[in-house]
Amino acid sequence: MKRYSAFAIAREAVRFHSGWERAWRSPTPKKKYKVIIVGAGGHGLATAYYLGKNHGITDVAIIEKGWLGGGNTGRNTTIIRSNYLQDPSAAIYEKARSLYETMSQDLNYNVMFSPRGVLMLAQTHHEVRGYQRTAYANALQGVKTEFIGPERVKEICPIMNIDGPRYPVLGGLFQARGGTARHDAVAWGYARACSDMGMDIIQQCEVTDVKRAGGQVTGVSTTKGDIDCEKLCIVVAGNSGHVAGLAGFRLPIESVALQALVSEPIKPCMDIVVMANTVHGYLSQSDKGEMVIGGGTDGYNNYTQRGSFQHVEETVRALVETFPMLSRLKMLRQWGGIVDVTGDRSPILSKTPLGNCFINCGWGTGGFKAIPGSGWAMAELVAKGHSPLTAEFGLDRFKEGRFIDESVAAGVAH
Repeated sequence: MKRYSAFAIAREAVRFHSGWERAWRSPTPKKKYKVIIVGAGGHGLATAYYLGKNHGITDVAIIEKGWLGGGNTGRNTTIIRSNYLQDPSAAIYEKARSLYETMSQDLNYNVMFSPRGVLMLAQTHHEVRGYQRTAYANALQGVKTEFIGPERVKEICPIMNIDGPRYPVLGGLFQARGGTARHDAVAWGYARACSDMGMDIIQQCEVTDVKRAGGQVTGVSTTKGDIDCEKLCIVVAGNSGHVAGLAGFRLPIESVALQALVSEPIKPCMDIVVMANTVHGYLSQSDKGEMVIGGGTDGYNNYTQRGSFQHVEETVRALVETFPMLSRLKMLRQWGGIVDVTGDRSPILSKTPLGNCFINCGWGTGGFKAIPGSGWAMAELVAKGHSPLTAEFGLDRFKEGRFIDESVAAGVAH
């Protein structure tokens, strides 16, 4: 793999950009791999990358029924934060946030990580108490956050109306090193690095069955033929229940749509991410000038990847009081992603009832921010059979009652 650099750009400019390589290979599947990962989104690609980088396992196939990064990885609002209440959650999200800091250098691919800061507004006295508690918990966890007053909120985000008649801003939980990254670039950077290590990324290849014998996984049947493996890792977000069914077990998750939209591009007016849980909305401004706006999940189970007028109206109406400038903007486009939600709003990173089969799912609305931490942890679980970062996120916690309740930290369904 040729490294990207200023010198490479200059060299290719002289020869009319005729020497650029394909970012990753599109090989024909082999008959057998040591590890098969189902799902070529951010989490699946990150798992493959850290299997190779940290554990030397490169005989890996990443199978994707559509195109690389075409699911939730390419359909989210790119927010990165780690200010979660429970210790296991804070640990894996902070691991992810720290890996985002150096990801561009590690992958030799600009993922456009922007630590612009994430501010979660407190607009009720209940939220004030909740965020103060989270700030104390974060301090004990080694996660740098602070609770700030309304004057500081206004200073950080001048376009905000902090004196709204229904929900005035009483303060906020601020994480200065939170921010955003380019979602497509994260997937592309990992894919390029995986391909360079000799891993096979196989697109347009749907898994139709999971083969097993004696309680162990032996391979998968796909639209491109049967492929054997020693270990299988399922990382397919909203389709996790379906693929788990092929493997012979059920999951305690529900699939729902999460919608978002962007406005027409405008001049820079906001250099921070703001989340308003009370009114169920959040927004930031992209590098292209669009206001990126999102809200909560749909109130019913579905697999749609489309937006809806009802949801746009509900989300924007809720935010206009705090951000009056939104009322003057036109919507550019909207979309939806299929998210998988558990009862305690925390993910599942676990072995499964099928031997040598592992699953990564249940991230709900917090999947993008966790990509590198999730990949690091799952790679360790697959390679060694145990990871400190995944220990509390096993499937068995649901029958044992060991819930990791993050319904408040994910209160904006994000």
